[in-house]
Amino acid sequence: MAMAAALLLLLLAAPVIYATNHTVGGSSGWDTGVNYTAWASGQTFTVGDYLVFTYGSTHSVDQVTQTNYDNCGTSNPTKSYSGGSNTIALTTSGSMYFLCPTIGHCSQGMKLAISVVSNSGSTSPPSNSSSPSPPPPPRNSSSSSPSGATSKFCSMSHLMVGLVLGFGMMFALVV
Repeated sequence: MAMAAALLLLLLAAPVIYATNHTVGGSSGWDTGVNYTAWASGQTFTVGDYLVFTYGSTHSVDQVTQTNYDNCGTSNPTKSYSGGSNTIALTTSGSMYFLCPTIGHCSQGMKLAISVVSNSGSTSPPSNSSSPSPPPPPRNSSSSSPSGATSKFCSMSHLMVGLVLGFGMMFALVV
């Protein structure tokens, strides 16, 4: 029983965190003149990942419905972001739509549609059958990926602290 409790503590004390930061537009960021459809097609968006928008003062980010995305409608966003840098957590699977509400920018292509898959790898049905999603590429762990995707792992020091705590707890329970 003591061994089981110690192992449970070890598992709780040293979790491995894995998520991907997707820098929208890669090195170009959130700006006019970027093909966001092409950029998104090279990404796999998973629940727990993050979208990172970086942009200049003439831009902002609106999260919108599919109808507003299709029509570049900016009058009723579900969420609005400003300030030049925003990180948006992908908390549920399904489609998400973003655009720049600055007049003319959306019609110039400054809009993004993504499909977020669950952690188990199952996908929600595509909302637009005219543009099927490509097969997911392998997850990239490079911190300087040209696609803008980076991964986060817990640091070795966190893992070592967890192991030391776990083994210390096992030793204390055995003695």
